[in-house]
Amino acid sequence: MTPIVGSGLLFFILLSVPIALALGLASAVGILYIGDIPLQVMAQRMVNGVGHFTLMALPFFIFAGYLMEQGGISRRLIQMVSAFVGHRTGGVAIVTVISAMLFSSISGSGSATTAALGSILIPAMIARGYSKSFAASVQATSGELGIIIPPSIAMVIYGIATDTSIGDLFMAGIIPGLMIGFSLVLLTFLLAKKKGYQGVEKASWSERWKALRESFWALLMPIIILGGIYTGIFTPTESAVVAVVYACIVGFFIYKEINWTTFKKSVNETLITSGMIMFIIANASIFSWVLTREQVPQKMAAMFASFSSDPFVFLLLCNFFLFFVGMFFDASPAIIVLAPILTPIALSFGVDPVHFGLIMTVNMAMGMITPPVGVNLFVACKIANISMENMMKDLIPFWLLIVANLLIITYFPQLSLWLPNFLKG
Repeated sequence: MTPIVGSGLLFFILLSVPIALALGLASAVGILYIGDIPLQVMAQRMVNGVGHFTLMALPFFIFAGYLMEQGGISRRLIQMVSAFVGHRTGGVAIVTVISAMLFSSISGSGSATTAALGSILIPAMIARGYSKSFAASVQATSGELGIIIPPSIAMVIYGIATDTSIGDLFMAGIIPGLMIGFSLVLLTFLLAKKKGYQGVEKASWSERWKALRESFWALLMPIIILGGIYTGIFTPTESAVVAVVYACIVGFFIYKEINWTTFKKSVNETLITSGMIMFIIANASIFSWVLTREQVPQKMAAMFASFSSDPFVFLLLCNFFLFFVGMFFDASPAIIVLAPILTPIALSFGVDPVHFGLIMTVNMAMGMITPPVGVNLFVACKIANISMENMMKDLIPFWLLIVANLLIITYFPQLSLWLPNFLKG
């Protein structure tokens, strides 16, 4: 029955059926093929799939991200970073990467980070003489940090799908996220120096202090969220609600850039995005149930073991597989479908589920900057008014750097596990 379900999914995708519907329809085909399972099971499994309490974190984190974006947070973060490093060689590009690192600790989304910062920084880079392809490449690549640096929506989904601690996943993402971010800063500096891209006028210390004061409330948000989780003040799910309340206070009463019009816009955007993700989760849940019923995880484990019993080889094969999947699937549906299948196999090879969650997340982040369905590429290309084909030459060095970071994260698990283990005492 597994080939029937897999072929059905591929068939519906080739027909350009939305991924959520493709998953549901392929599952229905499989259930009808089995014949002894009533279709009512689909509705039951779909409801169970979205019935997790921890899933409440998703719409609240999304809502907080939209509120912070509408409240002028991205602009203040950019001004603060620019005041300190904008005068360096390739200053605006370096500002792009560091701003993405900071905004990622607020948004939880790669495409949101790319769109929110790219609308400001890509035109700024082009105005300073940067090529459109370089500007788009820097922004698209740094935007992927949105799902690696916590709070990450992708990590929330992985935690729910595999019953892994979301707090541990958040902590595990900090060091790898910073490593990727600062390696991007170094590469951006070297490429900008080679291309002759100069920085902006150096800010005075009074200007830097002013920019730092204005961005203080934005910088405080991730400290409150992550600090609250690991001091036991609130759970990861409750932290999402705290983020919304904090974003409302900052936007309405401190920065005073959110009004009822922008607030309603944020609500509408949150409802649309959350509804889409929940619909994907519901359909992916029944798809995963069908595959699990057919013992696909056990069959895949046996297949991987037939190649080698070495965890090194298993992780290499997983990276190839996940990279291929990331080329065609968005992060959320890919993690929902594959995490319950691959994580038990990883456990059988002695791989920690938190570490494996980081491997999956970084692979999905790579998919955001890999054609043909790299969502960050589409967003950056649209803002820069350039075709994807014309930016490939400048994108390749950044893409290779992410591959190198992925291999380091894969084969040095302590980069992911040291901080959560240290905080546990």
